[in-house]
Amino acid sequence: MDIVCLGDALIDFKATGPLAFQGFVGGSPLNVAVTAARLGAASGFASQLSSDQFGQAIRRHLLENGVDERFVLESDAPSTLAFVGEVGGEAVFDFLAQGSADASFDPRPRQRFPDEVAFVQFGSISLLQEPAASALTDTARAHRARATVVFDPNVRPALIIDRAAYEKRLREDWLEISHLVKVSAQDLRWLYPGANFAAVATDWLGRGPDAVIVTEGERGVTLYQREGAPLKVSAPQVRVVDTVGAGDTFTGALMVRLLERALRPGAHDEAAWRDALGFAAAAAALACTRAGANPPRRDELEDFLSQPSSQG
Repeated sequence: MDIVCLGDALIDFKATGPLAFQGFVGGSPLNVAVTAARLGAASGFASQLSSDQFGQAIRRHLLENGVDERFVLESDAPSTLAFVGEVGGEAVFDFLAQGSADASFDPRPRQRFPDEVAFVQFGSISLLQEPAASALTDTARAHRARATVVFDPNVRPALIIDRAAYEKRLREDWLEISHLVKVSAQDLRWLYPGANFAAVATDWLGRGPDAVIVTEGERGVTLYQREGAPLKVSAPQVRVVDTVGAGDTFTGALMVRLLERALRPGAHDEAAWRDALGFAAAAAALACTRAGANPPRRDELEDFLSQPSSQG
């Protein structure tokens, strides 16, 4: 495996009308793993799935997309269900997650991934419930010395009971064990209302990461590192059908491209970073043109990148 993603796996029920929903397999780290696999990386997923019908659908989705599931456990606890709507052009979520299979993930001893794994990615709602939060944090920390750890908070306010406690753990725990942080502008506006993104990135860089990437949808993406000026890359303009999973697609595509370019967080190579960020932004834009979390395959992305309009 090149990449292992840790965390939640669920069913997103996308609103199609008043009390009408269509179900899609989702979960932020799962979407990242599927993206990486579709783009050609050897990706794996670590979590716990329910034995219920939703868990079985999630497992089939992993298998159909070539995601390694050797680190996936099974439980009789129910699957997490998310109900997704849209307000002001941004996705809003309500969850049925208490006591779910992925929230109960607690392998003992903690899982150890193969030595060839280059990236370990974690984040999202499994960090909001124990015992999964500690299991994922412990596992990411244990691999930090030999793999690039990528963190995406993927903030879901509906599940965060204590904002201050959440932000404290983010600063004092999750940032410390991360080499690269990808965060959306929507997440930052909720965490730090009115704050300057550059100031937040500078603070975070002082707490552990070598790079912080802020995504702003159609406005593009900005890379912040400890030295040098921020690097801004534009996003391709597309007709948006659904933004669910776009950020996860970005993260998966970014890791694939960083792997291919042998580019590590903290490296000062503007051309390589522009290529990697542009590749990831294009993948995310393509994901927005279809319903549900449905990242592109490599041939689709290469074809899109070959079109002049994909340059943003």
